[in-house]
Amino acid sequence: MSDHVQAPQPSSPARRPLVRLDGVQKHFGALHVLKDVDLTVAAGEVVVVIGPSGSGKSTLCRTINRLETVDAGRITIDGADLPSEGKDLARLRADVGMVFQSFNLFAHKTVKQNVTLGPVKVRGVSAAEAGRRADALLERVGVASQADKYPAQLSGGQQQRVAIARALAMEPKVMLFDEPTSALDPEMINEVLDVMTGLAREGMTMVVVTHEMGFARRAADRVVFMADGRILEDTDPETFFTAPEHARAQDFLSKILTH
Repeated sequence: MSDHVQAPQPSSPARRPLVRLDGVQKHFGALHVLKDVDLTVAAGEVVVVIGPSGSGKSTLCRTINRLETVDAGRITIDGADLPSEGKDLARLRADVGMVFQSFNLFAHKTVKQNVTLGPVKVRGVSAAEAGRRADALLERVGVASQADKYPAQLSGGQQQRVAIARALAMEPKVMLFDEPTSALDPEMINEVLDVMTGLAREGMTMVVVTHEMGFARRAADRVVFMADGRILEDTDPETFFTAPEHARAQDFLSKILTH
């Protein structure tokens, strides 16, 4: 059983805290989207963030690699504060892999080039080593046969799996997934979730914003439920799906689990 919501210590004393948010506040103009958010994700932990639209889930995810700045509070990755700009920020983003709703692949580069670019440019890996790593990762996510194609020649599910391989090529400490299946046709969703489930089993630290409740039940160590910019529940999947404490969570589950 993990610690109660807003607990300052990691959920498992055996694992070091890798991602930590303390008192994080975020506004977009008059809109207060993150309200005093505390969250700790331990190394090797899979935390799935769910909640209604507009609850702050994606913003929370985007603050962890500073795609969104915060107004107050502190975020650390492996004990270090998020840098504000420059080379330190580029290094941070190399340590924090990100997979978006829209695949964000480079359209003018082949699948393999998309996966090798970051390790060569940011990590200083040799082209030969980056190529070997790309081949292995494309095999791992099931798109090795597409290596020489361009993103537009791939299905949405294939593109998203390439995006996961590209993030993994940087050998990140943590992977962030911001609704990675929401732009996909139903038959493509499982092929992406299967890759993510495999990563979870292998011990990758993951923060996943998703509407896929089956994935949350199957792969998460913890489920974090957000509403109105706050974390209302932070518990194990079994407890969340069978006995949520908060009325907002109960209402949310009653609406989505009956369809």
